[in-house]
Amino acid sequence: MSLWALVPVKPLRKGKSRLANILPEEERALLNYQLLTNTLTALKSVHGIDQVLVVSRDTAVLSLAREFGYKTLQEDDESSDLNIALSRATVVAQYYGATALLIIPADLPLLKSSHIQSILRDARGSPLMVIVPDRHREGTNLMYIAPPGLVEYRYGAHSFQAHLEEARKHQIPVVTIEIESVMLDLDVPEDLDELSKVHNLGAFS
Repeated sequence: MSLWALVPVKPLRKGKSRLANILPEEERALLNYQLLTNTLTALKSVHGIDQVLVVSRDTAVLSLAREFGYKTLQEDDESSDLNIALSRATVVAQYYGATALLIIPADLPLLKSSHIQSILRDARGSPLMVIVPDRHREGTNLMYIAPPGLVEYRYGAHSFQAHLEEARKHQIPVVTIEIESVMLDLDVPEDLDELSKVHNLGAFS
């Protein structure tokens, strides 16, 4: 098996726009940089991932990814959305022989390599889909799919249910994993409040 991790990243200055009311652009860019660095660092220590492919329009993001020794794919169409970007990245991964994909967004502040390693232990067999939803069980915070290209990506509103529907449509076994640290992403001000509570109480397991 050849496992590739795909990390889609918005431009650092454009990501987290829903936090604009509480964080100015400079602080949002710094937050996005810190989140990305945490994700790339966590992936570095995971056993079993053969390649990491970072997808972005932001040249600073791609430069950082290359410093980690990862492959990069630059989006050339500003109108393309996350699903289009991931579809293109999937084609690239398939071309180089990937037999399974792990899709990880770069906005999981509590993500650690041990979380990814734990998820991969349950990612056995093919065809298979493994999903970690967000804490509201609406979004998709992490997804493993084997083989690549088996389903249409449905990221966006209510993507968790949409991906489950894709799995049912294609009769793919699904494993849903709930790891609280991986289920926390940063999209709206309430997520920052939740992160603050976690830091005060100690990190989730």
